[in-house]
Amino acid sequence: MRSDNRQPDQLRKVIITPGFVDSVPGSALIQLGNTKVLCTANWELKVPDFLVNKGRGWLTAEYGMLPGSTTQRKPREGRSGRADGRTHEIQRLIGRSLRAVVDLELLGEKTLWIDCDVLQADGGTRTAAITASFIALQQAVKKMLAQQLVIKNPVRAHLAAVSVGNVNGRMLLDLSYPEDSKAEVDMNIVMTDRYEIVEIQGTAESKPFSERELTEGITLAKKGIDELINIQKQVLSSL
Repeated sequence: MRSDNRQPDQLRKVIITPGFVDSVPGSALIQLGNTKVLCTANWELKVPDFLVNKGRGWLTAEYGMLPGSTTQRKPREGRSGRADGRTHEIQRLIGRSLRAVVDLELLGEKTLWIDCDVLQADGGTRTAAITASFIALQQAVKKMLAQQLVIKNPVRAHLAAVSVGNVNGRMLLDLSYPEDSKAEVDMNIVMTDRYEIVEIQGTAESKPFSERELTEGITLAKKGIDELINIQKQVLSSL
């Protein structure tokens, strides 16, 4: 048993609240154990300069941690004038992950903006952000279809993400911060509902890990992805 009494292959309690923000076309608040992330989706009727007159759209993401998201106040990055390396890496991961399941040609010359704000961090903020962003994205696309801004749903597959890691010699699913901080191997895995791998971020914290550990981690992640996508489908079916 783990410190929070979960089994090794058990997710933390997951609650996704869609439409959490009324002022944007799509939004979702995800609570993954003690981690809480708010994701919103909006669009612009234009694309970045490098896509002008190319007949295809774009999707990009921004990510940030609010000052009260950790026990020690985290300064707002806007005051420094630029995102730090971790933030930049995570928002690129979110954007890449969602673009992998969106047909940008069907979107046309429009930009979808995904914004993720961490309200409370206890491990897994990037994976929670991807999982909730997919819900926000689907809501926004549904409204675009209703307004005939797109003629066909550009979203090609369901998408979710989860962490796995080797802690004290045992592979665990969905690491909390105390587990993540002492993991020997830490992986973030993004996958579709067809078990297509979008991205694997795998890091050995103390010593190299084996192919067997990688395979074990992917197998464990598939179980978590299955559960998360089933929750996503239940949430979307209620809208």
